[in-house]
Amino acid sequence: MSLNPRVAVTGAAGFIGGRLLEAFSKGATPGSVLAVDHPLRPGRPAPQELVPGTPFLDHEAFLNQLESGEIQPEVILHMGACSSTTETSWPYLEENNLNYSRRLWIWCAKHQRRLIYASSAATYGDGEAGFDDEGDLARLQPLNLYGRSKHDFDLWVEAQIRAGAAVPLQSVGLKFFNVFGFGEGHKGRMASMVFHGYHQVLQSGLVKLFQSHKEGYSDGGQLRDFISVEDVVSVIQALERRPQVSGLFNLGTGRAESFKALIEAVFAALGREPRIEYIPMPEDLRGRYQYFTQATMRKLAAAGIEYRPTPLAEAVRHYVARLEAVAGR
Repeated sequence: MSLNPRVAVTGAAGFIGGRLLEAFSKGATPGSVLAVDHPLRPGRPAPQELVPGTPFLDHEAFLNQLESGEIQPEVILHMGACSSTTETSWPYLEENNLNYSRRLWIWCAKHQRRLIYASSAATYGDGEAGFDDEGDLARLQPLNLYGRSKHDFDLWVEAQIRAGAAVPLQSVGLKFFNVFGFGEGHKGRMASMVFHGYHQVLQSGLVKLFQSHKEGYSDGGQLRDFISVEDVVSVIQALERRPQVSGLFNLGTGRAESFKALIEAVFAALGREPRIEYIPMPEDLRGRYQYFTQATMRKLAAAGIEYRPTPLAEAVRHYVARLEAVAGR
């Protein structure tokens, strides 16, 4: 297959990657956007289903063709990773999330190409060190191995820059906070509480949320910075239009909301009164659970990337409407 893509999207069969594939393919020359992901499994939409005619390479073939010089995209949007916060195999995460990202970054540096990649708010751990993307990375202590894999790559990139090594023409890391929106169903347990709450309401008329196991937080009062996937895509498009911008940035709304408020928005979108049941948090999560996240957004704004986050209730209403339309209701 002869390919000459301008943009390559890794994780293109995934959640954020799939939305980016759709966005960057609109109005694009056929073949100019390449979809990259692991070999496709049943139950996951193929990129060709999202955008008919999209060329596809599995992630290993893509890396091999990059390094052999067969393809040379101008921009790589690297969203591909194992995103499970309960993954327990460090060798797998090290190879899939960390080493793969290093090789992409090195290739972009060598060939003066551009890389926009997914980091994560999971790198901030329990939040005791704050959520400031202008602080010292070494102070952060992720709570799980997924967060560690993202944090280790952020640290590695910082070390390359400090050492004066060659760097990509553009290198942008984005610490995604709690992203939700259409196209996340394949994530299973890792899908957002909007997705799970919507289906729980339809199945039983109520939603189950975790009880609090930390002083100062009520049941359902755990706070997260929830951001819609549409907002994420719009920011990445803005960054792609500004190749002079590089750095590691938070990407959230800058506002923490409770899970209770999130689920009340789901009920409201369905025109129902809230019915919430609080259940014990699983033991495997209790020591690795973030009770509070809230992005500081000064750094991104200072780089000239300004956006107005969609209000939570509006974003939830839009998402639920899409789910209802697909279900034919």
